Amino acid sequence: MLSVVIPSWKDPLLIRTIDSVLANAGGEVEVIAVLDGYYPRFELREDPRVRYVHLGKNRGMRGAINAGVAVARGDYLMRADEHCMFGPSFDKIVLETIQPNWIVNMRRYFLDPVKWEIMDMPYVDYEKLVIQDGVKFAAQRWHSRTKERADIPVDETMAMQGSCWIMPHKWWDDVIGELQTEGYGPHYQDSHEMQFKTWQAGGKLMLNKNAWFAHKHRSFPRTHNDGTIDNPANKAEGWKYSLSVWKDYYEKTVRPLWGV
Repeated sequence: MLSVVIPSWKDPLLIRTIDSVLANAGGEVEVIAVLDGYYPRFELREDPRVRYVHLGKNRGMRGAINAGVAVARGDYLMRADEHCMFGPSFDKIVLETIQPNWIVNMRRYFLDPVKWEIMDMPYVDYEKLVIQDGVKFAAQRWHSRTKERADIPVDETMAMQGSCWIMPHKWWDDVIGELQTEGYGPHYQDSHEMQFKTWQAGGKLMLNKNAWFAHKHRSFPRTHNDGTIDNPANKAEGWKYSLSVWKDYYEKTVRPLWGV
C-alpha cells in the first residue's frame, strides 16, 4: 500500500488534490491529510481511504510531513503538496520499478488551480542541484540532460522540487529518520536534506517519466505557512544552516560525481 501524506494549511484545493489521488491511483492507497494547526472552513472528503491528522498548533511543512509519516501504514510513502493533480495509475507505474534505496520523482507539469487543468507550458524532467546566488541550495532545470536522455524512461536525476516524491517506508525509517526542524526551520530545504542523506547512504534520486503530476504554478498564491510570518529571518537562517551542513559534501563529492 502507498501512504500519501499531504501537509495542509488552509488551502481549499486540498479536497481536489485528495480527489485526484483517489481517482487516479491504480493500487491500494491511503491518504493522510495533515491539518497543520487549523480546522478547515470547507467540507472534508469522507472516504474510508482518507484520514485526517489535526495538529494542535501550526508546525510548518516539515513538522506536518513528519506527523503524517508517523501514522502512515503503507510499505511506501508519498508526499504531495495540497494543490496537485496526478496522472492515471501514477502509483502503480512508480512502484513497478522502485528499488529499496530510491527516492522517486515524477515528470512535473504546471497546474492552473482555477481551471483545474494542465497549463500550456513545457513539463519538467531533469533538474540540477545548484547553490543559487551563494545563499541556498536550489533545483534548476537541466535542459541539456533532458534533451540528451529523452529516451530513458526511468533515470537518475540530481535534484527535485520536493512537492511530490515516493520512497519505500523502510528507507525513510532507516535513512531519513524525520525531517529536522532545528536549524532548518519549519519549512525550507526538505528535499535537499533528503537527497543528501540518501546519497550518503548509497541511495539514488530517480526520475520516472512514465508517471506525472501537476503542481500549482507559482503565479498563483501560496498558502502553506512558510515559517516567516512570525519571524522573517527564519527563511534566510534555514538556507544558511543547510549550506553549513551540506556545502562541503556538495562541493567535494556531489558535483564531481555529476560533472557540474
